[in-house]
Amino acid sequence: MQTNPITVAVLALGGQGGGTLADWLLEVAEYCGYLAQGTSVAGVAQRTGATIYYIEMFPEAAARAAGKQPVLALMPVPGNVDVVVAAELMEAGRAMMRGLVTPDRTALVASTHRIYAIGEKTAMGDGRARSADVLEAAGVRARTTVMFDMDALAQKTGSIISAVMLGAVAGSGLLPFPRDAYEAVLAADARARDSNLAAFAAGYDGAARETPAVAPVVAPAAQTAQAASPAGQALLDRARAFCPPELMAIVTPGLRKVVDYQDIAYGALYLDRLEPVVAFDRQLGGARLGWELARETARYLALWMTFEDVFRVADLKTRGARIARVREEVRAAPGQIVAVSEFMHPRVEEICDALPVSLGAYILRSPRLRGLLGRFFHHGRRVSTTSLSGFVMLYMLARLGRFRRRSLRFKTETARIEAWLAGVREAAGYSYELGVEVACCQRLVKGYGDTHARGLRNFDAVMGVYRHVKGRTDAPTVIRALRAAALGDEEGRALAAAISGLGLAP
Repeated sequence: MQTNPITVAVLALGGQGGGTLADWLLEVAEYCGYLAQGTSVAGVAQRTGATIYYIEMFPEAAARAAGKQPVLALMPVPGNVDVVVAAELMEAGRAMMRGLVTPDRTALVASTHRIYAIGEKTAMGDGRARSADVLEAAGVRARTTVMFDMDALAQKTGSIISAVMLGAVAGSGLLPFPRDAYEAVLAADARARDSNLAAFAAGYDGAARETPAVAPVVAPAAQTAQAASPAGQALLDRARAFCPPELMAIVTPGLRKVVDYQDIAYGALYLDRLEPVVAFDRQLGGARLGWELARETARYLALWMTFEDVFRVADLKTRGARIARVREEVRAAPGQIVAVSEFMHPRVEEICDALPVSLGAYILRSPRLRGLLGRFFHHGRRVSTTSLSGFVMLYMLARLGRFRRRSLRFKTETARIEAWLAGVREAAGYSYELGVEVACCQRLVKGYGDTHARGLRNFDAVMGVYRHVKGRTDAPTVIRALRAAALGDEEGRALAAAISGLGLAP
């Protein structure tokens, strides 16, 4: 006779329907003659409202035979969970870190897609957690695993991921309930019956067959890429004329990004700046060294030339592709109205940067004018890009980007780019490795507003140290370590400590 309840923990982010899945599991259990209880434990905002839903279920017939009601717990206990269902890969990792997944007992059902946490998105460097680490840990920590991309199936069937997860639980056979019990519960809700049943069937089939956890990544064939216009094709042909084929996988998307950002002439400037670097790399034996100097310079030059300013932000927020993506993410039906509200808080510096050089510089030098302008931008404001007034305002601001070359920000960034390129060539003259490290330092300069200001301070600090150590044999190692320290925290404390450790003032 069964003496212990079946325990299930569901981990999901806000909007993924974790509560709905938990409710369905409770209904299925009760439909099959089980006593069931469900609770939820709210998570934290860093994981977009991550919540743990906990369910315990016990056969009602066994309770009657024992002559007493079971005592069901309200919280999952590490080492005492039979099934963990995770709506996202890092939620599966979080369950393992909390001890909810154990090799002697727990079956892990998880979607392998990723939703990045705030900490991953705002990291100064590449803050993404490694999916491979979670997949590897799952193979060791869980008794058995059922893992595939459930979010992709949800989008394919036009339903929600919780319906796919329910199908995965059913298809895995981990719970003692027949398929028709699950389907009966889903069919009882007439509002989304067909789409939920379709998603359930997809999840059921996905769990029943062997599915690779991670699909192979296929690199695009950049060498055979074609441009959309004759002028763009001419730029591609020019790039192929001086770039070795191995570089085109980086140069092609970089060139497209730069042209999309401004115009064809700006793309030509990108090639003007890159061509001397490729020639210098060739002189240094770049073919033997994998063209690393030119590769990293091409990558980060495209990123720096497409710096974020008010024109760029307005452009990205009013693009049709972005609006279509928002509708897809919220699964809006055709004809359904979707309202999008953007929070915008440009600083006085960003406003002045968008002005003509002389005017913007004059305002920044004048405390009185800065204070007067700051009154209008002291507080952030919400702009609805789905309203006529909000959209037109941002659309017109984006169109002003054609005059970007006259702006204060463009002049400032042009000077910074040229100084950085000169530094790359100078450093490569000392050693090839040092040139690569200086090229990669552009990685520190990113984002918009305060994020950009912090990154630029770190970049300047690292380049300041470069000027002191460039003649040393360990200079590449020093610059690499400082760059890693700068990417380690937003406040710059790790970088300051690393510079102080060299005996230099940060």
